[in-house]
Amino acid sequence: MPEPHLSLVGAGPGDPEMITLKAIRTLQRADAVLYDALVNPALLEYVPETAFVQFVGKRYGCHALSQQEINQLMVSCARQYGHVVRLKGGDPFVFGRAVEEITAAREAGIPVSVVPGISSALAVAASSMIPLTARGTTESFWVTTGTTHSGDISGDVYLAARSTATVVILMAMSRLEAIMDIFRNNGRSAMPVAIIQHGTTPQEKMLTGTVADIAARAQAAGMGNPAIIIAGEVVSLRDAMENIVHTAVAYEEKQAGM
Repeated sequence: MPEPHLSLVGAGPGDPEMITLKAIRTLQRADAVLYDALVNPALLEYVPETAFVQFVGKRYGCHALSQQEINQLMVSCARQYGHVVRLKGGDPFVFGRAVEEITAAREAGIPVSVVPGISSALAVAASSMIPLTARGTTESFWVTTGTTHSGDISGDVYLAARSTATVVILMAMSRLEAIMDIFRNNGRSAMPVAIIQHGTTPQEKMLTGTVADIAARAQAAGMGNPAIIIAGEVVSLRDAMENIVHTAVAYEEKQAGM
């Protein structure tokens, strides 16, 4: 009989090179892989050809399987095949439903390990040259979901809109206008906002504006999920950051050609 084990593995933000070495090694030891919608399929190349592989992705309004069905499949695969890898976009512990899956596995007597991943909340901002903190601009940042399980706007959005921190909002494009209204009602109409869709991938699209106009701009540009929203003064630093990077790259290229 195979020895059951569950590994929750973070696949990173989308770029297949933004996965950890430990995650790759875990995939190479998998007997079964259950992967989510935001996982880059290129990562499945690390999985043994003999392994059972199934897509179990969930996106807003479209679920391949319910969470309960995923939990049941996880347990049955562990008992049938042995080592199951739950490959999840970003980091398993950042809006990854990891607690429910760990609970289901442990109730079934299956040991669990976790391999952290790079969350899109951090990586997408950084790859787009938006610092989440900057001395003299902001000293902290929030990461929050846009909506709760019931579909209501998260209460943390109301709190974040009152702060001076950078606010990173995930899974919120369906409620973008209402969320910007919350910031506007807190006197933040002029605050810079960026929306980054399909961050760190070749399909990446980025849009900038302010709290007052970003919803209209996003609708005109056809922006949608998967995307992250960044609200804060740090968004205005992006142009300066890009200029610095371009100057450094030009210098390095010049030195390489000498």
